[in-house]
Amino acid sequence: MPGGSSLSHVRIHPSILSADFARLGEELAAVESADAAHIDVMDNHFVPNLTWGPAVVERLRQVSPVPFDVHLMIDDADRWAPRYAEIGCESVTFHAEAAIAPIKLARELRSQDARAGMALRPATPVEPYLDLLPELDLLLVMTVEPGFGGQSFLDVTLPKIRRAAEATRGSSAQVALQVDGGISESTIERAAEAGADVFVAGSSVYGAEDRAAAIGALRERARAACGLGAAR
Repeated sequence: MPGGSSLSHVRIHPSILSADFARLGEELAAVESADAAHIDVMDNHFVPNLTWGPAVVERLRQVSPVPFDVHLMIDDADRWAPRYAEIGCESVTFHAEAAIAPIKLARELRSQDARAGMALRPATPVEPYLDLLPELDLLLVMTVEPGFGGQSFLDVTLPKIRRAAEATRGSSAQVALQVDGGISESTIERAAEAGADVFVAGSSVYGAEDRAAAIGALRERARAACGLGAAR
């Protein structure tokens, strides 16, 4: 459908930022029906919050039943992002605002068999980065200000999602379009209709008693909005 996802399926990535930090191994097991777990790495510099570093992420990856989609909200991304590829994270996303040499960094991540992603804050325009799409596997449009979970979806980002979707569909590269922030059953349809195909969901999954049911409901709503029909 016009404006919808160009992929044949949608992907749901629960964010462990909303999980119980004292039970992260169990919390990862609870989302084994998801496509990946979204791992927010924050340094209290790029964003005003602090989470975990490579040692913790490496140990969690060893026990996780799902791949890791790492989102680096940190300064000095050129230095630290390759470390997350080295420890086995399948996808590593750095912020455009924090990378000095994004093309070199994306190529380094890919050389280590990780998917290379680039993230944009809500106020960062997508147009200056469109020429980089062939170097990327994923483009993340933040739908809240990065740094904290539980925020409300910013509808002002929808036009940017649409522009990004048009660009990724027009690119010769297969670039997934991810959205992160305020994704719930009431907002995922708008994001999917705008063209997103990978959805980070925190409290809407980890705040549910049945995490698998919450993931399934989000997936079905996104698929319906994209005109894909029921999942097989």
